[in-house]
Amino acid sequence: MNARTLYPAERGNLRLSFEYFPPKNEEMEIQLFQTVADLSIFAPAFQTVTYGAGGSTKARSLTTVKRMIGEMGLRNTAAHLTCVGAPRAEVDAVIDEFVACGVRHFVALRGDPQGGIGSAYQPFPGGYESSAALVKALRARGEFEISVSAYPEKHPESSDVAADIDMLKRKVDSGATRAITQFFFDNDDFERYLERVRRAGVQIPVVPGILPINNLTQVIRFAGLCGSKVPEAIVSRLGHLDDQPEERFKEASHIAAEQIVDLARRGVRDFHLYTMNRSPLIAAVCDLVGYGRRPANHTAAPSYRAVATA
Repeated sequence: MNARTLYPAERGNLRLSFEYFPPKNEEMEIQLFQTVADLSIFAPAFQTVTYGAGGSTKARSLTTVKRMIGEMGLRNTAAHLTCVGAPRAEVDAVIDEFVACGVRHFVALRGDPQGGIGSAYQPFPGGYESSAALVKALRARGEFEISVSAYPEKHPESSDVAADIDMLKRKVDSGATRAITQFFFDNDDFERYLERVRRAGVQIPVVPGILPINNLTQVIRFAGLCGSKVPEAIVSRLGHLDDQPEERFKEASHIAAEQIVDLARRGVRDFHLYTMNRSPLIAAVCDLVGYGRRPANHTAAPSYRAVATA
């Protein structure tokens, strides 16, 4: 499929959002904020900043969100929040800090077990026992947008997809307004999942998570941990291009764009792109599907240098 065949009428109705993670050092900080500035030209519906289980990235997440909202003027920035490894009072205090810096959209997650992916999950004593409980607490505190997770290929800890959908329904009943999926590469899996979600009575938007592949080996490893699969067709398109970075980049951008085009033809209009804090591949994908850039003189897309010296 040629990604450029997406009809203009469809292109104009697409909505994108981007996900970032807080930087670990100064070099990564420079890269992150330059990426945010570079991608702001696409006017995303919102952007999210991840938050480590048990608050392991609390300070860095707060700093990142504050800068994106306060210095870059990106008031549609959403903060991830987890309930693993912390009592309710501590999670509530973090919510207050995010709200104080202007957050009005949360991505409410349970978080990985404290023993790591693959270990058994145990609610923290005195903490929120599940993502549904966290959603309920957020809803009680204000009229926030609340996004939650969804898993077209089943969460690795769930017994089956039906159990996953039951958990999603509990989160919706608690006040969730949007679901964002784990990344996937087989659109048939997403379509089957969405049909089951709708039959279960869940009507909130279910936004597909799209992961353009910067590093195939890394993505295969990620997929193994989170219960996703990387189709052999994608491996065959990228696996032989390790020593051809330009061709690998081109092929990777087309793979992601083709996935978005196909989903758009199935009626999907919202897409959440996992950026890995790098802009070139994301920008290439956006260009391939014809997603419009702002005018070059638009003032709301600052460079990192302008933000750093403000």
